[in-house]
Amino acid sequence: MNSERRFAQVDVFTSQALLGNPVAVVLDGSGLTTEQMQSFTNWTNLSEATFVTMPTSPEADYAVRIFCPGRELPFAGHPTLGTCHAWLQAGGKTHADVVVQECGAGLVRIKRSGDGRLAFAAPPRLRSGPLDDADLDVLVAGLGLSPADVVAHQWCDNGPGWRALLLSSTDVLHSVKPDPALVGDLDIGLVAPSSGDVNFEVRALFPGNNGMTEDPVTGSLNAAIGQWFQEAGIVSTSYTALQGTALGRRGIVSVDYEDDDVWIGGNCVTVINGNVTLGN
Repeated sequence: MNSERRFAQVDVFTSQALLGNPVAVVLDGSGLTTEQMQSFTNWTNLSEATFVTMPTSPEADYAVRIFCPGRELPFAGHPTLGTCHAWLQAGGKTHADVVVQECGAGLVRIKRSGDGRLAFAAPPRLRSGPLDDADLDVLVAGLGLSPADVVAHQWCDNGPGWRALLLSSTDVLHSVKPDPALVGDLDIGLVAPSSGDVNFEVRALFPGNNGMTEDPVTGSLNAAIGQWFQEAGIVSTSYTALQGTALGRRGIVSVDYEDDDVWIGGNCVTVINGNVTLGN
């Protein structure tokens, strides 16, 4: 038996529709099985879909399950902002200064600014520290880099297990062409300093993810890079990052440091709003 459920498709990290990263948000995921959620996610052909449910924590305003093609994720950044945006537009209410989302990674705080921009507090990383030599050698070879192109490297694992490289320039960043035979099962984050109207440019690659090889704009990766850069002294102030140019997008991510928190923010635009037919 099928049922209609409230649905929104939100473009994240952009104020202009179709230039960010879309996420499909089922606003009533109650009663759906994991298999139904995964099947719907695969059908959307998007990088992620989310399903809002009732929270189990009294501190949370809502709970969400986050899926990408082929698997469930404990946390992802642009689905977090897109889901919160859709939940608020659908009438979600919170009495606190921040919205609290419950997900596989725990409780994630999301704050709203006066201009409508949303920002989430970066969750703790599950793994950090430099990559080992074997991992680094695979990445250099599999991305067509030379060792001199890599300024620094770090585990940036906050759910997705990002292996991140700080590259010497955006020219090097734009030249990367991954070899799936060498790096097909890795989540790879690349970042380079930018001389344009933003401070850094970012790419997120996962050649083995069911045919999807690059993510347009990636909140989880930018969150972990922001934590890495702060700890390593690579940056001393808040900054902005551009992502998605290789795919014809222009996502803008703000990285703000407040006390011990790293906040990852951006604009959201609802592109589709209505109902979707799913099994119950």
